[in-house]
Amino acid sequence: MNCFVPELYPPIPPTVVANYFAAFGDYAAPPAASPVSIPGSPADAAAAEPTAITGSGSRPVVYTKWYRVWERTTIDDFKFEIAMLPIIALALLVHFWGTRRNRRKARKFIATASPLLDNEFALVGFGDQVKDVPYSEGVQGDSLISASAKLSGDNLAQDVLKEKTAYEFESYATGRVNTAFVDIKIILWKWYNPLALAAEQLAGIFIESVKPQPERVEAVIYAFDGNEKNFVAPAVPGSEEIGKVKPVSNSTYDPFIFAVVNKLSMRRLREERYDLSLTFTKDNAKLPNWASVMSESAEVTDTMLTKELITAIEKAGDYFEYFIVSDQPSEKPMTIDEAKPKKRIHICFRMPKDNDHASVLSLFQVFLRFEDYLVTNAHFRPEVSRKIKQLRETESGKLKKVADKEAEEDRMRQAEKLKKDQRDRKMKGMTAEEQKKFLEKEADKGRKKQAKKQTVRG
Repeated sequence: MNCFVPELYPPIPPTVVANYFAAFGDYAAPPAASPVSIPGSPADAAAAEPTAITGSGSRPVVYTKWYRVWERTTIDDFKFEIAMLPIIALALLVHFWGTRRNRRKARKFIATASPLLDNEFALVGFGDQVKDVPYSEGVQGDSLISASAKLSGDNLAQDVLKEKTAYEFESYATGRVNTAFVDIKIILWKWYNPLALAAEQLAGIFIESVKPQPERVEAVIYAFDGNEKNFVAPAVPGSEEIGKVKPVSNSTYDPFIFAVVNKLSMRRLREERYDLSLTFTKDNAKLPNWASVMSESAEVTDTMLTKELITAIEKAGDYFEYFIVSDQPSEKPMTIDEAKPKKRIHICFRMPKDNDHASVLSLFQVFLRFEDYLVTNAHFRPEVSRKIKQLRETESGKLKKVADKEAEEDRMRQAEKLKKDQRDRKMKGMTAEEQKKFLEKEADKGRKKQAKKQTVRG
């Protein structure tokens, strides 16, 4: 049966059909291809017509070989980079100036301190060449300190000073009676990064903990304390009998904590250093009014405040930060091993802004020689030594309690783990019915134990 009846659908007029297809005239046929000229040389490429437009009003881009960058770029494409060049050059200039300034300042101090170090130690620096003849008092008619302060550091040996970072420098000396070695650290500001330096200074106004400390010198002397045989190589057998090697004297002295600090730094030092938190603070008439004593005993204070030390502190003036003699760690110990006594002498003073180190070299010389004074005079009455020892035993007892508690907790964890492993192994060998009875019995036992606890409490 024919469903399309011609009488019901009359034919469409030809004009309507023509108008309908005229609306799609743009897609009736593909556009005619236009010929493209191929340049035969760079000159032809420069004169070639553009094949792409970067945007409305923009200059045309000519496509050439990939390496002919100069043919499709102009100076206008690098305006941002050109604007950044002066900023980069200024940053590099400031960086090199800052690092050179810090390096020159550190070398200046080590150069002025080297005669003092050479006069006290057999080896100064990180090399392996031991000097034969030490410096002597009286250099060109001046004292050793006055002559040392005039040195510039231009001829300083390379192995005397080590640059750890752009603002931190280190030196080292060893080879002396009673002293194992001394570490010297010079900490300066980050002049090579003005933005970071300004941020630290600004943050320090509002937050005391991030306030940058001044440019300073920190040094630590580590005492032998009678352990020379553990550090010094044994002499040739028979050398003592013929007088070539002198017998080593006893370098031990009583343990104690003593410090002279600048009052501006006293609060910070008590909070940061564990050893100073064990002392009491008291002013002393022998010291300037801007300095204070932190000590464990009045007898210790009277013994340690020598005339040379007081004079050196007064001469250093505002550059002085602290002078500490201690046998306890500076950081709070967490174990008994960390609390073992290690006798040291600490010193810290600010770097003079005018690079004139004459005012601090006297203090540095007293610091280098103070270990000899301790070996000779730091032996106190039994009552004082007993009191100092009692304080250390109390602190060690606190650490022992913490260690015992941790050991007990660890033992209980191990026992619980072992009990759980035994239970798991036992249940693995049971059938489903036996496991069910075992769990019910275990739960019943737990309920009885809980009920018993409640009865005892009631």
